[in-house]
Amino acid sequence: MEPNISIENPTGTDAGIVAEIAAEPVAPASSPEVRFDELGLSAGLLRAVADSGYTTPTPIQARGIPEVLRGKDLIGIAQTGTGKTASFTLPMIEILSRGRAKARMPRTLILEPTRELAAQVAESFERYGKYNKLSMALLIGGVSFDEQDKKLDRGVDVLIATPGRLLDHFGRGKLMLTGVQVLVIDEADRMLDMGFIPDVERIVKLTPFTRQTLFYSATMPPEIQRLTEQFLQAPVRIEVSRPATAATTIVQQIVTVPGGDWSKRETLRRLIRENDVKNAIVFCNRKRDVDVVAKSLQKHGFAAAPLHGDLDQSVRTRTLDAFRAGEIPILVASDVAARGLDIPAVAHIFNFDVPFQPDDYVHRIGRTGRAGRIGHAFMLVGARDEKCVAAIEKLMGQSIVRRAMEGLPEEIAQPKTARDSRGRGRERSRANPRERHRPDPERPMVAIEPVIARPVAQAPVEQRPAPVAARMPAQAKRPERPKQAESKPAGYDASQLPAFLLRPIKLPPKPTKRLAIAETES
Repeated sequence: MEPNISIENPTGTDAGIVAEIAAEPVAPASSPEVRFDELGLSAGLLRAVADSGYTTPTPIQARGIPEVLRGKDLIGIAQTGTGKTASFTLPMIEILSRGRAKARMPRTLILEPTRELAAQVAESFERYGKYNKLSMALLIGGVSFDEQDKKLDRGVDVLIATPGRLLDHFGRGKLMLTGVQVLVIDEADRMLDMGFIPDVERIVKLTPFTRQTLFYSATMPPEIQRLTEQFLQAPVRIEVSRPATAATTIVQQIVTVPGGDWSKRETLRRLIRENDVKNAIVFCNRKRDVDVVAKSLQKHGFAAAPLHGDLDQSVRTRTLDAFRAGEIPILVASDVAARGLDIPAVAHIFNFDVPFQPDDYVHRIGRTGRAGRIGHAFMLVGARDEKCVAAIEKLMGQSIVRRAMEGLPEEIAQPKTARDSRGRGRERSRANPRERHRPDPERPMVAIEPVIARPVAQAPVEQRPAPVAARMPAQAKRPERPKQAESKPAGYDASQLPAFLLRPIKLPPKPTKRLAIAETES
C-alpha cells in the first residue's frame, strides 16, 4: 500500500484545507490558474459546463476530477454547497463515453439517501451529459415499478437510486449489479442518520470487487470511517474544509423565545415580516410540526407549503418545483430538504426547532449563502434547547449572536392555564409537561355561560301520599301470631352442661338430586 501524503496550504489563507493523496499531489484548489480545460475533460463536457455558466472549478472539483479519471478510490469531505455533485458526475460521464450498457446491468451506480437528492443528481447528468449519448434510470419510491423496469430492460449507463427501491428491484430479479464499474455513495453521514447503512453494506457486497468507489460525506463519524476502511482500497482523501463548518457568507443569529411552540409561531411570523423575506425554508424536527407550522403561516396570510417524507412523491416534486420557480416563497420542511438540495437563491433559513444532531444545523443553514451569495440563518431557541445549542456551538467552534424576542402580546408572554381546545395537550406534554395546559392564542377564546343548577320541585309534606300499609283497612291486616314459650326438659340447667355441648352444630349439606340418582344407579 502506498503511503498517504498530507499536504497543507502553505499560504495560511485556508488553514482548514487539507488533502491526503495516495499518489502524486494535485494542484492546490486556491490556485487561480486551475481551469476546467486542465482537468482532463473532453470537449463535449467542457461545452456543457460552459453552457451551465461555470468557468472555475470549486476546490473539491479541482482536486477530485483528476483522481477519479485516474481510476482511484476517493473519499471526499466537503461542506454542503461546494460542488460535490459535479465532482463525480463530470468524470463519470467521461468514463462512460467509452463502452455500452447491457440489459439489467448498469455500468455505474449512485446511491442517495433521499428522493430529492436522487432527482437532483439525475438533473445534473442530463445537464452535463447532453452532448453524450448516455442512458440513465432513476429508481426512487413513489413511482411505478413498470416504468423503471422498462428502462432497466433496455440497459442503462447510469443508475441513480435510493437503497430501499434498489433492493426491491434486486429482490424481484429485475436488476444485476455485477457490471458496476463505478460506485458512488453520496451523503454517507445522512445515510447513517436515516438507518441505511445495513442496506448500503449489502448493496456494496453485490457489486464487483474491482469496482471504483467514490465516497462523499460532510462529516466523518466512526461508523462512516469503518465503512471506508472496509470497502475502499488505497483511497485518495480530499478534504476542502473543516468538517461541520458553515460558509462565511451566512449571517447566523439565535432568537430566544419565551414559552413553547405557541410563541415560536408568533416569533417566526415577526421575523418574516421584519426581514422582508422573499423566499425562505423553515425547518422542523417532526413531520407533524411541519404541517402545523405550514397551516399557521397560511392562516396568517403567508404563501407556505409543507414538505416531508410522508407526502406523496408527486406532491413533493410539485412543491419543490413551485418553490424553485418562486410560486411558493416559504417552504416548511423536515430534514428531508436539509441535504444537498441545490436551490441557489434561498435568502433566509429559519430553524423553528433546534436540531437534535449538531451536524444537521450545518446542513440546514447550508441551503442559503450558496455560490457567493449572502444568506441569513435564524434559530428559535427556548429554555429546553440550550443543551443542543451548546453542542452546535462546540461543533462549529464559534459562538452565535443572540437576540431576545421582546414585546410579545400579553396572552402569549403569560399564558393561562386553560387546556388547549384543539386537543394538543397530549402532544405538548411529550415535549414539555409544564406546557400541557397552555392555550393556543391563534384560536379565539369562546365565553361559556355557566350552568345554573335549578332546585327540584318537591311536594309539601302534608300532601305526600301515605304508605300502602297505612292506607289498608284494619280488618285486612294480618294478625300477629303469639310467641310460644320455649319448652325445656325437666331438670334442665344450662349452667351444669359442658361448654362443648353449647357450641352450634353445622349440619352437612343435603345431597343434590344428581348425587342421589348416581347412588341409586350404582
